Amino acid sequence: MTEFDWPALMRAGMQGLRLKPDEFWKLTPAELRLLLGHGSAQAPLSRAGLDALLTAYPDKEQGECDD
Repeated sequence: MTEFDWPALMRAGMQGLRLKPDEFWKLTPAELRLLLGHGSAQAPLSRAGLDALLTAYPDKEQGECDD
């Protein structure tokens, strides 16, 4: 049987991912691994990636519409 390091997983989920306790406990181990960037072909979004998305798709000013 595989042992889980629950304190480390809880820190990663609740502190690192900012999940609420009920959100954390509803996840399957596979879902948690994916959220933590393990087991996927694509790396998690980096700060540089987020900045590129914000530049490409900026927030609209209040009152601005898509017309």
